[in-house]
Amino acid sequence: MMAEDAVAAVISPGEGVTLRAADAPAVAAPRLLPRRKTALVRFLLVHADLFALLLSFFVAERVLDPAAVSAGSISTRGGLFLLTLPGWIVAAKMLGLYDRDEDLIQHSTLDEVPKLAQLAVVGTWGFVALAWATGIAIQPLGVVVAFWALLTALLPLVRALVRAEFRRHPEFPQNTVIVGAGSVGQLLGRKLLHHPEYHVNLIGFLDDQPKERRDDLDDLVILGSPDQLPDLVDRLALERVVIAFSNESHEETMDLIRSLSECPVRIDIVPRLFDVIPPRLTSHTVEGIPLITLAPLKLSPWRRFLKRSLDLLVAAAALLFLAPLFAVAAILIKLDSPGPVFFRQRRMGAGERPFFMFKFRTMARDADERKHEVAHLNKHLLPGGDPRMFKISDDPRMTRVGRVLRRYSLDELPQLLNVVTGEMSLIGPRPLILEEDKHIDAWGRKRLLLKPGMTGLWQVLGRSAIPFEEMVKLDYLYVTTWSIANDVRLLIETVPVVFRGARDRAY
Repeated sequence: MMAEDAVAAVISPGEGVTLRAADAPAVAAPRLLPRRKTALVRFLLVHADLFALLLSFFVAERVLDPAAVSAGSISTRGGLFLLTLPGWIVAAKMLGLYDRDEDLIQHSTLDEVPKLAQLAVVGTWGFVALAWATGIAIQPLGVVVAFWALLTALLPLVRALVRAEFRRHPEFPQNTVIVGAGSVGQLLGRKLLHHPEYHVNLIGFLDDQPKERRDDLDDLVILGSPDQLPDLVDRLALERVVIAFSNESHEETMDLIRSLSECPVRIDIVPRLFDVIPPRLTSHTVEGIPLITLAPLKLSPWRRFLKRSLDLLVAAAALLFLAPLFAVAAILIKLDSPGPVFFRQRRMGAGERPFFMFKFRTMARDADERKHEVAHLNKHLLPGGDPRMFKISDDPRMTRVGRVLRRYSLDELPQLLNVVTGEMSLIGPRPLILEEDKHIDAWGRKRLLLKPGMTGLWQVLGRSAIPFEEMVKLDYLYVTTWSIANDVRLLIETVPVVFRGARDRAY
């Protein structure tokens, strides 16, 4: 049966799977073919790198050694640098800096910062070595140092600006289908739908025996059976196929993957035991059989020292810098409503030790006593909610100043005090109130191996919009895959989340 004659299955919430005769949704083929799109992205990134290189070098030279640059010409040192530009691009290519945007769903300039820093260091000293070998003077040395510093900053900055521009183009998101509409496939579908920053245009599912539909999948449909996929690649201009635990047998899945070998699509496979497989892992083979090695679930004393050092350095600096803001917030809170400036609440800490977490008070002084009065407003009492969580939109107990503080997470700044005293970390698992913590057992309690954080994966990926089970899994993933680089990344990613603001937060 051709894809045009396929019977599309529409999954209705609460009604199981119902079938109706319909064509697969019409999707206009992009004006740019996948290969041309990939080439365009690489073209733009190459030119971004060239711009950063040229700007860094000639700004450093003109500012620190203007005598070497005559009007309307370039220095001998500058001419040699121009000749090395192809080498810089080749080095960037060898580091994989032009191949990730179309290959990976979740890829950003932050992922490239370590390699870009490596390129800046190796490239700069390579240029110095070449100048020495050719007898070209590189004095003063300050030009080289300034070039390296500017390049380290400009390479990621210019790349981020270029990416922000071309990713706004309506043709950039990749047309994608998921093979498998079971629990895992639908969960993945929800994540792709609710995170436009992944730049995926999810069209629907392919499955012969889909599970009952989740109620948060918008208008996604069953496009047909997996064996119709090769026909749908051309018809829907598919660029990515995700295989997520379909009901097909191992042999049928392998045949499906092989049938796509001649198609210009990227194939992602959700691995078995994906809940315990970290983003970065060790893999090796035994006579052609791949093995994945999971590191021991334990932070060494050295890694704990690094994490604590980062916490103290950043938190102490932030407290000094934000002291005026603390003073203004305290005055406004006292003028707005009677009661203390700070709100203290018991949360579960690392090692099963509860502690008092500090926040600016954003509600009336008797908010806890009035909780029963607003319990009926809890969003999680509605169908599909989670009774383990308590969340109210536009809580009537909130003060005027409190609404502003909450919207931009300013009420959470006093947690810097908890960080300095060692009860919390800048980055870590979500700090749960004791009533929520009692619902976590078994492997989920491993999340308490690290101190709770002011921010973390739960903050960057959706805050209280993340279901309880997924929050626990994210915390477990963070604890089992901790690295100082990941903490720095999450700290940076929190900034735009805070500035976007959020009205809907649990207290």
